[in-house]
Amino acid sequence: MMNITLAPAQLASNTVELGREQYGESEWEARVSLAACYRLVAKLGLDDLIYNHISLRVPGTDDQFLINPYGMLFEEITASSLVRIDIHGQKLCDSPYQVNAAGFVIHGAIHQSRHDAVCVLHTHSDASIAVSAQRDGLLPLSQFAMRFYQRQAFHDYEGVAIDLDEQERLIAHFAQHPVMLMRNHGLLTVGRTPGEAFMLLYYFERAAQIQLQMQASVAGGAGPLVLPSHEVCEKAARQFWEMKGDILVAGEREWPAFIRQLDRQDPSYRN
Repeated sequence: MMNITLAPAQLASNTVELGREQYGESEWEARVSLAACYRLVAKLGLDDLIYNHISLRVPGTDDQFLINPYGMLFEEITASSLVRIDIHGQKLCDSPYQVNAAGFVIHGAIHQSRHDAVCVLHTHSDASIAVSAQRDGLLPLSQFAMRFYQRQAFHDYEGVAIDLDEQERLIAHFAQHPVMLMRNHGLLTVGRTPGEAFMLLYYFERAAQIQLQMQASVAGGAGPLVLPSHEVCEKAARQFWEMKGDILVAGEREWPAFIRQLDRQDPSYRN
């Protein structure tokens, strides 16, 4: 019998076709996009072992979303490994993995309450946790930070987010903000796409790192920091959110470039 060895491109093509056949075109594309988001968060070093979670509403549904299998590193996530669950945390697909209880509590609450929260992203990066414990959170110290000027929510730490009654407070505190600092815990971003949620994380993280570096320099004797006026900060924020000039929705330009980079380096997330 002749042995036939498939090339990587053929294997990838076969995986895509099987995925589309099993899940349907729209869900498979959503799975690929979400898997890419996991890989990119890991690439930036913003993941936390097997913890943290990114979820994406299943296209055509209001009460179902995709989330990571509990036990896999972000760098291992693939389109087919993602778990489909409902807003009650029940698995809707055949998977040997469970779902992180805190992931369900946090993401289920936000998906239920916000139509624009198609993708919900939660991380525990050092910089975001450090900034979350500061009274005013992210300060308007850099252009990266201006996007979030007076557009960040705060949620006080209540312990590990495994109690369902915390959902009500998460929803109330997040309101319609694009990002929320969970005090002493981490960051939540939401987007209409994984690209938007990811880029908000990226820009917030850059701003948080810059803030900590500036504050360290002040502590080291560099002198006081200069903050632009409220009027200038608000102007800059509106430029971002109202897409003035050639500014687009976060991720619209950047995300395709990240995907091209990911495909060059490791396209296995598409499996």
